[in-house]
Amino acid sequence: MAQKHDHPGEQAAADPIRLLGIRDAPLSVDEVFTAVGDTSAGGTALFVGTVRDHDGGTDVTRLGYSSHPTAEAELRRLAEKTAADFPVRALAAVHRVGELAIGDLAVIVAVSCPHRAEAFAACHRLVDDLKREVPIWKHQTFTDGTEEWVGA
Repeated sequence: MAQKHDHPGEQAAADPIRLLGIRDAPLSVDEVFTAVGDTSAGGTALFVGTVRDHDGGTDVTRLGYSSHPTAEAELRRLAEKTAADFPVRALAAVHRVGELAIGDLAVIVAVSCPHRAEAFAACHRLVDDLKREVPIWKHQTFTDGTEEWVGA
C-alpha cells in the first residue's frame, strides 16, 4: 500500500532505481552511495553487510554465496515495491556471490528520501525483504570442519 505524502515534492521519483546487481566481484560503498545521490533527498540510509568471523557461537573459516538465475529479477521486484511504498528519490542494492573472506562486503543497500525516517524505513524493509525473498544462499564452513547452508 502506497503511503500518502503530505508535502509538495515528496512523491517518489519517476525512476528511482539507480543500481541493482548480483555480482561476483568486490562491492563498493562509494559506488552505491553515489548512485543514490539526489538533491531533493534530505536523508540517505546506507546498510553494509559484511562477512563476520562467527555464527551462532562457532568460528567461521570460509563463506560463499550462490544465487538462482532469477535472483536479480526478484531483487528488482522488491526494489520496485519499496519505491512504490515510500517516497524514494533513489535506491540501490547489490549483493555479492562467490567465495568471500572474513570482512568482505556481502551486501550494500542505500535509499534516499526527502526525510531521514522514510529513508531508514525504506532501507530497513528492503534489506529484510532481500534477505528473506531473494534466492541467494550462504554456505559456511566452520573451524570444527562442519558446514551449513543458510537460506536454502
